Amino acid sequence: MNVERKWKDQLYQEFARIGKCLSSPKRLELMDLLAQGPKSVDQLAKNTGMSVANVSQHLQTLYDSRLVRFTKKGNYVIYELAELSIADFMVSLHRLSEKQLVEIQRLKTEILQHHERMEPIELEKLVERMEKGEVLLLDVRPREEYEMAHIPGAISIPVEELEKHLASLPTNKEIVAYCRGPYCLMSAQAVEIMRTKGIKASRLEEGVHEWHHYVEDSRRSNEGGFIL
Repeated sequence: MNVERKWKDQLYQEFARIGKCLSSPKRLELMDLLAQGPKSVDQLAKNTGMSVANVSQHLQTLYDSRLVRFTKKGNYVIYELAELSIADFMVSLHRLSEKQLVEIQRLKTEILQHHERMEPIELEKLVERMEKGEVLLLDVRPREEYEMAHIPGAISIPVEELEKHLASLPTNKEIVAYCRGPYCLMSAQAVEIMRTKGIKASRLEEGVHEWHHYVEDSRRSNEGGFIL
C-alpha cells in the first residue's frame, strides 16, 4: 500500500468516528439539548426519558469523539458542546435530513395536527413585524437556556410559568412563541395556552441557532456572497 493510500484510509477512518458516534437517535437528541446550553446528567435524563446510567454512557461516547466536554460543580457533572460549530452542524443535519427524507416532513405534519391551526409564522415575516412593533416574541424555553442565548428582542417566560403571566402580556400585539427549534413542541403548547385565554398567538418554528443561520445567510446575500 502506498503512502498516499494509507494516509487516506486513516483520514476517513477518523471521519467515520464522528459518523458512528452520531448513529444513535438518543445521542442526536442529547446533542440538540446541549446546543441550547450546558446541562447536568440529571437534567438530560429528565428531558430524554432515559436513565442516568444510559445518559452517562451516551455522553461518554460523545466525549470520546470530542463532541462534548464537561465540568464538575459540586456533586453535579455539567456537559456542554465542545464547540459552537457543532450546534451549526446539527442545524445543517436537520435541514439536510428534512430535505432528503420525506418521512421527517410527514412526522412533523402528523404531530402538529394535534395542535389546532398551528401553522408557523415565517421567520422573514416575523422580522418585518417585529421592526414595526406589531408582535411580541416570547421565548418559552427554560430560563437558563434563554440566558445562554436568545433571539434579540425576545422576552423569557418558560412554558410551565406561562399561565401565571398571561395577564402581563400586551393585548394590542400578536404574541409569537418559540422554543428549541423545528422539532420542539413547547412553543405549540404555549400558543394553545394563550389562545384558550383569547390571546392572539402564533408559533415560530425556528429556534436560536436557526435564527443565527438566517442572519448569516441574509448578511451573505446582501454582500453578494454565495449561500450554500
